[in-house]
Amino acid sequence: MRIGIDVGGTNTDAVLLGDDDSVLAAVKSPTTSDVSSGITASLGALQDQRAFDPAGVKAVMIGTTHFINALVEARRLAPTAALRLGLPATAALPPMVDWPQRLVEAVSGRSYLAHGGHEFDGRTISELDPDELRRHAADMAAHGVRSVAITSVFSPVNTEFELRAAEVLAEELPDVAISLSHQIGRIGLLERENATIVNAALRELASDIVGGLFAAVAGAGIDAPIYLSQNDGTLMDVEHARRYPVSTFASGPTNSMRGAAVLSGVTTCAVVDVGGTTSDVGVLTRGFPREATTEVSVAGIRTNFRMPDVLSIGIGGGSLVRGAGSSATVGPDSVGYRLTERALVFGGDTLTATDIAVAAGRADIGDRARVAHLDKELVAAALARIAADVADAVDRMRTSSQPLPVVAVGGGSVLLPEHLPGSGEVLRPENFAVANAIGAAIAQVGGEVDRVFTIEPGRRGDVLEAARAEAVERAISNGAVPSSVEVLEIDEVPLPYLPGGATRIRVKAVGDLSLTARSSVDLREPLPVGSRA
Repeated sequence: MRIGIDVGGTNTDAVLLGDDDSVLAAVKSPTTSDVSSGITASLGALQDQRAFDPAGVKAVMIGTTHFINALVEARRLAPTAALRLGLPATAALPPMVDWPQRLVEAVSGRSYLAHGGHEFDGRTISELDPDELRRHAADMAAHGVRSVAITSVFSPVNTEFELRAAEVLAEELPDVAISLSHQIGRIGLLERENATIVNAALRELASDIVGGLFAAVAGAGIDAPIYLSQNDGTLMDVEHARRYPVSTFASGPTNSMRGAAVLSGVTTCAVVDVGGTTSDVGVLTRGFPREATTEVSVAGIRTNFRMPDVLSIGIGGGSLVRGAGSSATVGPDSVGYRLTERALVFGGDTLTATDIAVAAGRADIGDRARVAHLDKELVAAALARIAADVADAVDRMRTSSQPLPVVAVGGGSVLLPEHLPGSGEVLRPENFAVANAIGAAIAQVGGEVDRVFTIEPGRRGDVLEAARAEAVERAISNGAVPSSVEVLEIDEVPLPYLPGGATRIRVKAVGDLSLTARSSVDLREPLPVGSRA
């Protein structure tokens, strides 16, 4: 058996899956302020619905909003320093120059510029100065910095200076966590630097949260490995989660899309996940979310780490409905987690999209008599507005003129009609309401190679094969069953300005999680903060 849990802004969903991936139990519990207690409640509800032996659970997969919420709410962020290697270049735009001021204050942000970095063709901008780094380290210590983000200009092309700088800082600041930009972001200095600073600011919280998740699971009597969902639809073990908390930011929409593929059997489609506050629209290709190719803004910060290409619109079960008759509007504001207090069907005084669904006979929750008075023209107009807005979002996500199959999941998907304008039939599979938790439970393990290779004439095939083999080996070392691993994507981008046939090659391999593997990490022990990531 496996347990999948997805923590959303309104509900925490949990499912118990059998060895054949059948759904043995599925529950929804309100998300709590500390999130972990909501997980505890969900595990207890699973046990109540379908009694199971905790010893029979082989793994627990969790998608969590802990880290993205901490950034959005600007809380529990560690005092962080940003060290950029690139002088005399880049001095005009210092680190965190484009950050919202409240987030700079939340991380007690300090910026440092030092010599180093490379040009786009691999040439050195300036040599690293260890004494300069030691002076910066002394200032960091004097100001209570507990986490450092190191970014070198064009480090995805050459990682040398980031690695050397990390060694110097680790000697001077042995109790400080260090994050390196070439391990987190892509080419694009400010965006990659921002992603690394965010990761550094969350490192302490990551250690605490992972321990809290372990305590919640262990409190239910379950002694099984814990995995967290990543942005790309694969799993990471707890040590990886501690080092790279930014990898969890989009796990909610990703889990929903992965669950939609499994439940519907359609692996290339548009997925509409209608929650309590928003509808997330994404595209699946071969069962995995299409990744965004441009910068992604998170809490007002531009970043460029791996994120799914998702369009969110303000339509959900808690969306406010205003107007009368055919002029009705829906959203974008919502009552959110207070739906059961404020919606008419629950005795509240606010007209929501859930009330519209009940009045139209699409849902049977709360007290239907409380919405019997609603004008039929208003109900029809609200549902038509929802359908039109979602259809427009699906159309905007298409990259060709061919219509995409649409799979609707999430508890609020009852708001959608059987057919969307321009897209045809809407598939709403069994257990659609907990697709996100199912997506977490069935997630696979991945391995990825993303770096610049030198390709000599006549050697392209050999280099690609070496990259493929490395990605497969990484997937296996991350816990994938060797016989199940397959290469999902190969991207090859020649870099014409670099010498020696330089080409950026990205290979992604995925495979089924080996449920016989056990995590070697003791979650009760904190990760040494001086470790590099």
